Amino acid sequence: MSTGENKALMRRWIEEGWNQRNVAVADECYGPDFATDLKEFVKRVFAAFPDFYITIEDQIAEGDKVVTRYSTRGTHKGKWMGIAPSGIEVQGTGINISRISGGKVVEDWQQDDNLGMFQQLGAIPPLGEGEG
Repeated sequence: MSTGENKALMRRWIEEGWNQRNVAVADECYGPDFATDLKEFVKRVFAAFPDFYITIEDQIAEGDKVVTRYSTRGTHKGKWMGIAPSGIEVQGTGINISRISGGKVVEDWQQDDNLGMFQQLGAIPPLGEGEG
């Protein structure tokens, strides 16, 4: 696949899989070693943040890899990692690097601002607070 096709594959997953809630598209975008676990994870995110949305900020592709920088938002309406629903809208950022082979994602490396999310939810105090 060309770098343009690789970028389009990742955009498709984000737009259809995440933003349109069509988790079944994971079977078309990800290799079989990924698709099942990924679909379960996405369903857990939707249960906790029913309005979860991803905005693609930048994409860069070279060879068989696509880098996607994105922002996220969602309202915490279900239990997430042991945190009771708070009704708080959280925003975050992340970067994902995907390796594509045979028209499907076969490896992913992802970095999200989980610290920022937990701080927004009140599970972790902002840096500098609580110093004594």
